[in-house]
Amino acid sequence: MQPPGLPLLGREPEQEVLAEAVSGLTARRPAVVTLSGTAGFGQNALLRWAVGLAEDRGLRVLRARGTPGESDLPYAAVTQLLGPPADAVSADAASTGAASEGPPGCDGPLPGLAELLRTAWDRPTLLAVADLQWLDPDSLHWLQALVRRLPGAPIAVLAGAIGPVPLADALPGPVAVSPLSLVGSPLARPVSPLALGVFRLSLPPLGPAQVAAAVTLVCGGQGQEQFTAVAAEATRGNPAVLHDALRRFADTGHEPADARVPQLRAIVAAATADHATRALRGLPAPAVAVLRALAVCGDLLDFPLVCTLARPRPEYEAGLRETLEATGLTAPGPGAALRLTGPEVRARVLEEMPADERADLYARAAELAHRAAVDDADIARLLLTARPIGAPWAVHVLRRAGADALRAADHGRASACLARALEEPLDREQRAWLSLRLAAVEVLEAPEAGDRRFAAILRSPDADLAGARLRAADLALARGGSDVVRQALTDALPAARGGERSALTALFWLAELGRHDDTDLLLHEVPPLPAHPSSPAQAGARAWQLALLGEDLLTTRALARRAFAGPADEGGLLLPRLAACRALCLADDMDEAGLRLDELLTEARRDHARAAASLVLTGRGDMNLRRGRPDLAERDVAAAERALPHTHLHPLYAPYARAVRILVALESGDRKQTAALMALPDPDATWNTMAGAHLLFARALVDIADGRPVEAIDLLLAAGRRLLRLQYVNPALLPWRSMAARACHALGHDQEAHRLSREELALARRWGAPSAVGWAELGVGRVAREGRAARLREAVRTLRAASDNMAYIGALMELATVELDAGRRRAAEPLIAEVSRLTSAHPGSRPAARARALAQRLGRPPTAAVRGLHPAWAALSDVERRTATLAGLGHGNRDIADMLSVTTRTVELRLSGAYKKLRISGRAELREMVRLMEGYDTDVA
Repeated sequence: MQPPGLPLLGREPEQEVLAEAVSGLTARRPAVVTLSGTAGFGQNALLRWAVGLAEDRGLRVLRARGTPGESDLPYAAVTQLLGPPADAVSADAASTGAASEGPPGCDGPLPGLAELLRTAWDRPTLLAVADLQWLDPDSLHWLQALVRRLPGAPIAVLAGAIGPVPLADALPGPVAVSPLSLVGSPLARPVSPLALGVFRLSLPPLGPAQVAAAVTLVCGGQGQEQFTAVAAEATRGNPAVLHDALRRFADTGHEPADARVPQLRAIVAAATADHATRALRGLPAPAVAVLRALAVCGDLLDFPLVCTLARPRPEYEAGLRETLEATGLTAPGPGAALRLTGPEVRARVLEEMPADERADLYARAAELAHRAAVDDADIARLLLTARPIGAPWAVHVLRRAGADALRAADHGRASACLARALEEPLDREQRAWLSLRLAAVEVLEAPEAGDRRFAAILRSPDADLAGARLRAADLALARGGSDVVRQALTDALPAARGGERSALTALFWLAELGRHDDTDLLLHEVPPLPAHPSSPAQAGARAWQLALLGEDLLTTRALARRAFAGPADEGGLLLPRLAACRALCLADDMDEAGLRLDELLTEARRDHARAAASLVLTGRGDMNLRRGRPDLAERDVAAAERALPHTHLHPLYAPYARAVRILVALESGDRKQTAALMALPDPDATWNTMAGAHLLFARALVDIADGRPVEAIDLLLAAGRRLLRLQYVNPALLPWRSMAARACHALGHDQEAHRLSREELALARRWGAPSAVGWAELGVGRVAREGRAARLREAVRTLRAASDNMAYIGALMELATVELDAGRRRAAEPLIAEVSRLTSAHPGSRPAARARALAQRLGRPPTAAVRGLHPAWAALSDVERRTATLAGLGHGNRDIADMLSVTTRTVELRLSGAYKKLRISGRAELREMVRLMEGYDTDVA
């Protein structure tokens, strides 16, 4: 028999059984057919089809349907079947004074049952009862009694239910058969009149072939293979969900093609959610409570604990699991667990709850999960939606979960955990430190909110929160220091005392050193930095101030080192120590600065201070670029971008970070990256800052490299004006004068070029750092009319003792070019060899390309290395030279120790000293150097 439509698609076996029951009833054979299964599997549609078939054959049909609203009303379903009881009708007639024909009379505890059995002899009767799971207890008892009396009466009972059919106890014999096995079997055709036929049908989900037929029927065309497979998998073969989803898809007008699978999944999810809503409204309150508990913590707790959370009444617990599985909203999980079938079901179950009830349920679930020793991350997920718990363990769990999220780089979740922890009852100190941690994390998600939190901590009046105030100021200014934070810092200074006051003063001036704000009226309210501070924080700030002014190199070094000493509350701040590191870089103590920067980076990463880590990494990248290590500088700026993307940088620091990235890309030979960075829009609002001067300088160097001296001069002079407005004249910071002199010289403006270069040389000598002096001497040599070679040789000698490898490489190339231009090839050869050695580790860099061009002028292949004795080789002691040679020949430290009869520690110390003198970073460069010097002075005998 073909189905009349989709609701009966694939139900041919069940229809055969129902048709047999109806046919048997015309022959006065009683039957009981139960239809059970998941919600939406077509139980009611099959009952309607059987009722129509019986009516067409002239049989008497009585109908009833269980409903949630009548599940507690006695004999509600019986009334639907037979009409109201006779005594109720008589009472109504007496009250109205009218007589009416009443229904069958009342038979004691089973009203109307005897009358039904009697009248059925005259007219065979079909009883169709839908949604049996909602029958009131009295009607169910009445129906069970009828089933027990069916043998001998021409009555057929058809009952459908979601889940198990509650007539099982009344059915004669545990007959459990498959629908397919019933068709054509003796059970399907009882042969003796009045023999009872019992059929228990459990409706299965639709199979692949039936789903494919449904797609063709609803969508008007055959579905492609993947489309059909996804339809079956996503709907779990539920006919109701499938029909609804396919109808919605057909309404879009698209073909059922594989390319439409994502759209189909979205439609199925919506249809499944709507099915969940309908199922929820047809469930008893205890079952709904358990479903809600499953939605909250079913993936964390086993089913008994979920029931403990839902607290259903004892009489409902027995068949609760079967009832829930029959809804189609749940499925068995691992072991004895029960799970919701999908995220859309979970979302819809929770949406149907009032907000306050949902928050309370999450809170109780979190408490239960805590007692069950569930993981912190899972408990925190519950707490994020729960009302405040009011217990200390909740704060501890949220903090631990937040820390785990930070280690996994999930900053959004970390912020949520810490913000939720702040909703719990806390004392002032706990709240301040927790707010501090949250503000540091919010640098990506909500930086303005983080600044407001920092400002609130700074304004807290409690004396015991001094440490929190200092940390808040440090982290806030590391992010850039918004006006809100600066104002809060100024407000906090008058009430501060002792070490806190000195540290806050240092932080304030560090924030002001990088900017020039004509509208700032707050500076007169803050005491100036002392000339020789004893406070570690003020020592770091003062060292950076002196370095920018280019004054007193020895005092600058001493103060910078003092910044790393002292008590933790004053010496543990990041910004003063970072300023001290930058002062050490300008003072040519780059090795010490590098070690300190590594320490600061470790601290910033440990505290998950992304803005501070980005600032440290950018500073280290700048330092590595000065040391002639574009590879390390490139690594640092990439790590800084990962720590805090440039789009999230504060306008005070963004230009400096971009300037370093431009210079790294330029020196690394990455023209594409250089062009991309140059094309970014200029942050006009930051030009009056020191960071803005850095960006102008970097852009000018690109213009010089591209042969645009006019544009370069304008940018360099603009950068100089910014620095002069700030009174920062130290050429070690930005040698804008010598670079402008170079551009002027290219344009023939020799007088201006000489003035600028000599001015820089005078300022560099006043500062006294070898790198600054050597770079200034190089600038003078580049524009000199006479004695250029001598001036360049002086620059090379000065820079050889300095730590600025980039300047040293530039001086070597300038001198080699002059020597080659003068025809002094033998004088140029060792210079080119030195440049080739220093740039061999970075063959793609701009200096390496220039070194290859110089090698070509010597008549050598571009890739050939120039042999010769390294200029610094003679600076090694005999034992260092012997140890370095053995290491360069490929021997390990233990082998070298055995050869020289020393300890491996001695070998390590000798090699470390040799690396520093030779200006190399490791064995790879040492092996290349020894290979190039082979035959000159590498005898280890």
